[in-house]
Amino acid sequence: MRIHHYGIEVNDLEISREFYQKMFQLNQESVVEFQGEDLIFLSSNTFCLELIPQKQKRNPEQTTHLCFEVKDIKQMITRFNGHGFEVLEGPYILSNGWQTVFFEGPDHEILEFLEMSGEV
Repeated sequence: MRIHHYGIEVNDLEISREFYQKMFQLNQESVVEFQGEDLIFLSSNTFCLELIPQKQKRNPEQTTHLCFEVKDIKQMITRFNGHGFEVLEGPYILSNGWQTVFFEGPDHEILEFLEMSGEV
């Protein structure tokens, strides 16, 4: 398992994309459609940032998430369920074939697990 990306909800995708590209020299890696919204992935050699359009005002711990890349998403779901953690959202299959699922950690932090084996 490795950290895949850090995701943040933003008010304006274009303004945020331009900011992170200019100020952090991140390159646009991809745009993925999810539930009718475009998600923008920006990256450097060692870091990936996901920009998500914010739909509503929420608590700060709910507007960011940490994503871990895993080889087997079903195994991770079973592991978390076995420790009393219920799925918060998903599992979903994204437009590029990735599979993802979200859990809430013990302090209400959002944890995403991503299997990229279905990548097209």
